[in-house]
Amino acid sequence: MTVSTPAATLLFGEEDATPFSTDPATLKPWDRAQACLAAAPKVWFTTVRPDGRPHTAPVLLVWADGAPCLTSRPGSRKSENLAGNAHCLLSASDDDLDLVVEGVAARVGDDTGIRRVADAFREKYGWEFTVRDGTVTGDARPGSPEYAFHRITPTRAFGYGADGLTATRWRFDGR
Repeated sequence: MTVSTPAATLLFGEEDATPFSTDPATLKPWDRAQACLAAAPKVWFTTVRPDGRPHTAPVLLVWADGAPCLTSRPGSRKSENLAGNAHCLLSASDDDLDLVVEGVAARVGDDTGIRRVADAFREKYGWEFTVRDGTVTGDARPGSPEYAFHRITPTRAFGYGADGLTATRWRFDGR
């Protein structure tokens, strides 16, 4: 599954009378946002609790099969929230971009996908997972805890330039 190339639009127009640029030349390409996510040592991940309140935590993120992926323990607040409501947010920053990505999370369940995400974690963080029959464990950790991988499909994203004057909205599939 590869994330589709979204349509980039200005977040604000001249009619909004904001200090943000209304020049289409300032739009940032989606590959710039992808690079920000892929290079981030960690990102902020927000899920929705059963009562509607947000839950945010820092997580490690990798790019696998063309999409951002993360890991969580199956019994964690993040995983329990995603089981009830798959809508989520990723937030990351670098020197040139502040980024918020809205999306939908899905647990990676096929062995091939699980292995590719595990490989991406090993490559980026040196974090070794053991994959057996669709189950992911951290055998190098005390108790060999079980983990779940989640793939995020972006639905909309917002990027703000470091200059404080540029903003881009990316819409996926017209959303």
